[in-house]
Amino acid sequence: MISSMRSEVTTTALILSALLVTTVGPAWALPSFGDEGDEDTVIEAVIEAMSPEELLGQVFFLGYQGKRPSAHIRRWIAERHVGGIKIFTRNVAGLRQLAADIREMQSLALAGRFGIPLLVATDQEGGWVRHIRSGNAVSPGNMALGAAGIPGDAFTTGYHLGLELRQLGINMNFAPTVDVYSDPSAIVIGPRAFSSDPRLTGLLGLAYFRGMQKAGVVCTAKHYPGHGDTDKDSHGYLPEVNVTFDMLWERDLLPYRFLIKEGIPVIMSGHLAFPEILGDKTPATLSTYFLNDVLRRRMGFDGMVITDDLEMYGVHQNRSDVPSVSLEALVAGNDMILLSHTPALQDMTWNRMVWLMQRDERLRARVEEAVRRVLKVKMRYLRDGFPLLPDPAAVSRNIPSKEAEDFFFNSACRAVTEVRGRDMPYSPKPGERVLLVGQVRGFFQEGLIRIPNADTYEFPYLPLEWSRRTDRQRVPRLAREYDTVIFCLTNRNSLEVLQGLKDFGGKLYVISALTPVYLAQVPWVDSALAVYGMESDSFKAGFGALLGDFEPEGTLPLSERMGVAP
Repeated sequence: MISSMRSEVTTTALILSALLVTTVGPAWALPSFGDEGDEDTVIEAVIEAMSPEELLGQVFFLGYQGKRPSAHIRRWIAERHVGGIKIFTRNVAGLRQLAADIREMQSLALAGRFGIPLLVATDQEGGWVRHIRSGNAVSPGNMALGAAGIPGDAFTTGYHLGLELRQLGINMNFAPTVDVYSDPSAIVIGPRAFSSDPRLTGLLGLAYFRGMQKAGVVCTAKHYPGHGDTDKDSHGYLPEVNVTFDMLWERDLLPYRFLIKEGIPVIMSGHLAFPEILGDKTPATLSTYFLNDVLRRRMGFDGMVITDDLEMYGVHQNRSDVPSVSLEALVAGNDMILLSHTPALQDMTWNRMVWLMQRDERLRARVEEAVRRVLKVKMRYLRDGFPLLPDPAAVSRNIPSKEAEDFFFNSACRAVTEVRGRDMPYSPKPGERVLLVGQVRGFFQEGLIRIPNADTYEFPYLPLEWSRRTDRQRVPRLAREYDTVIFCLTNRNSLEVLQGLKDFGGKLYVISALTPVYLAQVPWVDSALAVYGMESDSFKAGFGALLGDFEPEGTLPLSERMGVAP
């Protein structure tokens, strides 16, 4: 399969590779990633023949700037043999163009001395977090799967998301998120979690992994050891999780124990401090205890570990520069280092590591160990069967598939949860004055389809944490002119606006999108549904349940201590 793909590599890429790479010995004597035979034997032969720079390149996982692959990232692929590329929303001009871009980058990689393909990854968790955001089918997200509680839905979600990624040439997904939702203030996780129940989280995470595995895509469980019990976001802070190891083992690590036993290929380490366990604030990303003693030895994980983005501030708190942190992460036990944004920092890290590789045999041995795991993942998923060079012309024919769209809508319906149902279902009366209040286009779009004569008041979704005074003042005044208000609750901003309706004398219905934890702050709301997603399908399902099309059967995937239920 690899050899046939090489035949598609352009002459230009081959010439470029020949000019940029110094060949050691005759080309026909070199081992190749695509050689037939036992995978361990092939891997060892390739590692033995690689230069220090070629080895080092395989542990780098980079993002790039712009809608098209930059000259900088093409140089990394052709000259430095980078191991992986991450796709962000900023890189997507359109699905067909993205497939063409990935084809170009893989062609450069396959033209290298050993024909080693790139891992091409993105965050396509489903629901709230996804970097491919246009033209594809949209799932209602992990928490919706937790509310439905059906492992088959999680499997089929992973499968359909994986099929779309496969069509684009994306062979790795930084998903599933298996953080256990323990702190209601953990808004960076929120609806990205399946549940506050570690067993349900593990079961659904495993089913999601199996579905994506069936589609041929590499899954990455994250954020190890667990990001669900902190109100801080590791993009900007170093979150501290104050738990004992026994609590961590039985709660946050339980989903990983499920997944490791069933062969999850990759785990992402998170920028999280556990001072009660470590005695200091070393991020788990840089902790040999968490990466080697716990993950490798106690839990028996023999797959690949990749860092969360090392440009995030959480890993740098009280530490030095990106190159130093990257080296520390690699030495601690990570096999790939993720640097997502800044070309200058990527180059600085490379230069530092190349210099050290030439002087430190222990570092070279650690890099070889890491590359062995990287190549094993690539060998198992990319050597046979995966379309490394995607067909851009086929993308528009196959994405989105009608089957995926139908499944995701039905999945959204199965997730709808009646949290408080005093006046439900709702049946508008002739001449009734109805006001829709919210921040999300899909809410208004679906609401006006079902209640065409309703009026609307839209206010900004951002900032997430606080509202404008004008919205807090205007919504209660405006509501007095209506018999019924249907309010979309999505974040703390909208919670503050909703609190102004406590004394509203008419009927009030709340449709909670994303995490429903904010309903705990408005116990006086007697009629509330949770839909968990932010796209049209979730709101279509929500209005369908509100108006009596079907009886909602979802259950809150949150513990009672979060205080959401009446």
